[in-house]
Amino acid sequence: MAEYSKSWEEILRRYRTYIAVEKRLAANSVEAYMRDAARLATFCSALERPVGPTRVTSEHIEQHLSALFDQGLEPRSQARVLSSLRSLFGYMMLTDRIESSPLDRIESPKIGQHLPDVLTIGEVDSIIETIEPTTMLGVRNRAIVEMLYSCGLRVSELVELRFEDLDLEENLVRIVGKGDKQRFVPLGDMARARLEDYMSYRTEITPADRESANVIFLNRRGRKLTRVMIFTMIRNAATEAGITKAISPHSFRHSFATHLLMGGADIRQVQVLLGHSDITTTEIYTHLDYEHLRRTVEEHLNI
Repeated sequence: MAEYSKSWEEILRRYRTYIAVEKRLAANSVEAYMRDAARLATFCSALERPVGPTRVTSEHIEQHLSALFDQGLEPRSQARVLSSLRSLFGYMMLTDRIESSPLDRIESPKIGQHLPDVLTIGEVDSIIETIEPTTMLGVRNRAIVEMLYSCGLRVSELVELRFEDLDLEENLVRIVGKGDKQRFVPLGDMARARLEDYMSYRTEITPADRESANVIFLNRRGRKLTRVMIFTMIRNAATEAGITKAISPHSFRHSFATHLLMGGADIRQVQVLLGHSDITTTEIYTHLDYEHLRRTVEEHLNI
């Protein structure tokens, strides 16, 4: 990993000089560009198979953007990040380090209201069923997808789940969300069953360090999972299930909220379950719900 970090440090140092001296960008712009570039460098260096700046692919960029989206990055900020990265890889092309940019086929998000892809209940089940339950990793991954969907978790919340967060007597899960705000969400029968299946394997995993000792979901080496690991697992499972929608771990949270509203849940109940401090953030799902109803009517009336 040190080798890849070193190559990133060198290219970022030269890139800073380029945008500050040759492009003569304002100091604030230089810092913003460098912050976005450094964040990509950290992401690529931390991958299970780290990549240097000249080996970045469009898939790496998509995974990075998905991770940022899961952290709550808004479309306008996503567009800014893409602009920064296009500048970085444009510089690398200009200096003959690469022949083409990994961002050539990546479109900037539309600024305005973003309506994410929502999975049907059948598609969620299909993804879960695609994951083989014959190994520890398979049982763990089934439990992860079920928890993301039936509890409406952010991926960052899932990787931080600890044993003391589970109240199996009351079938509740305590979630520590953004700003360390706590909420309790119900643990459904299916989620509990898949979680208990995984627990029989979890007792056999030796945590790698004190930080991991009380964490529920670990990798085979006893370390906490990362967003990238979960993104890759879900993407592979969705592909195996034949689902062509562009999904990420956050898609299950979107689907959770939309399905609740379609089932008649009050928007304020959904707000509490999602941990949104402002109800306007939750209101996007009412638009998703109406869009679903519109498509259903059109299909039945052959409009």
